[in-house]
Amino acid sequence: MSSTTTIVILLLAPVLIFSIWHLTVSFVPSVPSPLQGKRIILLIAHPDDESMFFSPTLQALTSPDLRNHVKILCMSTGNSDGIGETRRKELEKAAVALGVRRREDVFVLDDARFKDGMKEKWDPLEIARVLASAFAPHLNVPPTSHATNEESETKTKEKANNSKSRSKSKHSRTPSKPQVATPSHTPPAAPEGPRASIDVLITFDRYGISDHPNHKALYDGATAFLKQIMHGHSGYACPVDLFVLSSVNMVRKYSFILDAIPTMLAGVYGSMLGNVQGTRGGTGRKDGRDRLLFVNDVSRYWKAREAMTQGHQSQMVWFRWGWIGVGRYMVVNDLKRERIIAT
Repeated sequence: MSSTTTIVILLLAPVLIFSIWHLTVSFVPSVPSPLQGKRIILLIAHPDDESMFFSPTLQALTSPDLRNHVKILCMSTGNSDGIGETRRKELEKAAVALGVRRREDVFVLDDARFKDGMKEKWDPLEIARVLASAFAPHLNVPPTSHATNEESETKTKEKANNSKSRSKSKHSRTPSKPQVATPSHTPPAAPEGPRASIDVLITFDRYGISDHPNHKALYDGATAFLKQIMHGHSGYACPVDLFVLSSVNMVRKYSFILDAIPTMLAGVYGSMLGNVQGTRGGTGRKDGRDRLLFVNDVSRYWKAREAMTQGHQSQMVWFRWGWIGVGRYMVVNDLKRERIIAT
């Protein structure tokens, strides 16, 4: 290959990439109506997850015209290096830059159960308990004990016996006309379906993108939480849609915007099989689509870069510069809806 040919290829490569980028974004449909006007929670493990992994999703769903209320729940301060408070503030700053309404919509836990680290194992049931406390507190109400039920029944019987004794005493002194009991026509209470204070929950998939145990625990905790909501409610639809960010192989992970093409093709292939439709839209509940595709355009990608470089300054070590430069998740998010079945 001559030097001239090499120069031409180097000059044309950026043009080709930007052309593909522009075409990809133009082919991605707008956010569907089932994801408009919703209460949405982004569940992450550490400060900077929202910028490094979920920026396309976060920026798309916080668009003001959608009328969504998006909040972030971060399960740890990322205090493995002793700068947890710094990272908490960085997360708040970056989240607002990416579209979250205000800092108060970012909740960061500092809990001994959820320590940051590749060797730290988080209990999914503890995560589910936190989610229930925040979004379905009725799940954490302890059931009435057997002893309490017996005591209540005993008191009820005593009151009934005392009432009968007083009634007999009155009848012995003053004859009265027999009372005819009127049957009650009060209809039985309708069974209460599953409920929660949010509509959509978004987090990592079972592989955690980078195989990080904290990320994977969020998937297990989120599914455990929704299974608790649906327990005993067969025949009902889950009130919370769970979407998880798809993990991809190493080559695709660092292919930047070029991965939008195989992602779309995978969606089309899935549609042909009747399982999914690979476009940017659908909850799978009303329109049969279980897949979402969000792609950052150039301006949104640059905003995601700034959220990292200016928001999460403490985390900008050398390898993260590579991530924000060629990382697929800075521009492409492919989310799948997890179906939760009642038990």
